[in-house]
Amino acid sequence: MRTLTTVPTELLVLAEHQAGLVSASQCDAHGVNANRRSRLVDQGRWRRPTRGVFEAMPGLVAPSDPRVHDHRRLRAAWLALLAYGPEAIAVGPCALVLLGVQGISTRVVPQATLPGARGALPRDGIRLRQFDDGMTVVQVDGRFVASPDWALAQAVPEMGRRRAVAAMDSAGHLGLLDADGLARAHDLARGRRGVARTHAWWAESDARSESPLETFARLECADVGLAPDDLQVDVVDDGTFVGRGDLGWRLPRGRWLIGEMDGTDVHGSPDALLRDRSRQNALVTHGGVEVLRFTGRDLMQPGTSRPGRMTTSLRRHLARARGSALSNTGLLS
Repeated sequence: MRTLTTVPTELLVLAEHQAGLVSASQCDAHGVNANRRSRLVDQGRWRRPTRGVFEAMPGLVAPSDPRVHDHRRLRAAWLALLAYGPEAIAVGPCALVLLGVQGISTRVVPQATLPGARGALPRDGIRLRQFDDGMTVVQVDGRFVASPDWALAQAVPEMGRRRAVAAMDSAGHLGLLDADGLARAHDLARGRRGVARTHAWWAESDARSESPLETFARLECADVGLAPDDLQVDVVDDGTFVGRGDLGWRLPRGRWLIGEMDGTDVHGSPDALLRDRSRQNALVTHGGVEVLRFTGRDLMQPGTSRPGRMTTSLRRHLARARGSALSNTGLLS
């Protein structure tokens, strides 16, 4: 009977923290030598995505798990860092992912750089970039990562508008960059390939957006002439706080049309759904606020020119609301 090779618990804990991946040197440090690693691969328990890196937990996140997209992004970032050793620096979208920035595509290309912009051939789909000597770095979990301004400067020229603005919004919302930091990132991006088409995007960032879905919705509304009047609208009724809406449009006589963006990452758990339902009930019961709820399926599909259900519904409700009744509901200053 074949004996299965055991894996130290400490190494598995480390792998879980690194999106299921470990390096050969980390394995050696935990007593899993080259022979044991080969047996684990032969047994089908481990995989070898590139030289010197092992996937020690192939089934860490199931395809049906809501966390799978975040896992894929993190895996790409960790794969690049582990492939090029302890001096490697995560750059571009990989740096943004490790910094916690949202809005990055799930199709992240693993990429890193080395001090002094040293070059080496890419391997197994992992890119070794040659970025600027003046790049500043921070540490995340003991690994080097391009600082938020440099990471945005590197990533935005290679992104589409929606995700680029979402990443800027997220960096601002997380407190990684203020307005001056965003302007600095824009300056650092100048001269890079692909940056010319992005200059107008930087002015569209708004750190009040709390999720990429809110950013996508805001941009889509603005593109069709329905830009919201405010974001994160605090609604009050006779001085009492009622609730907060993601996007808000002012209506006659102090009323509001509130657009709520429901994403599975934020609103998917039973507790979150209960809180959302209670909040919506509080907003609508007094009659001073109209609430429309949307998901990503209600947005215009990329690559098409047909308006999405969200903007069609908003346009209809905004026109109809001109004859709505008087209310004391207003904006909390």
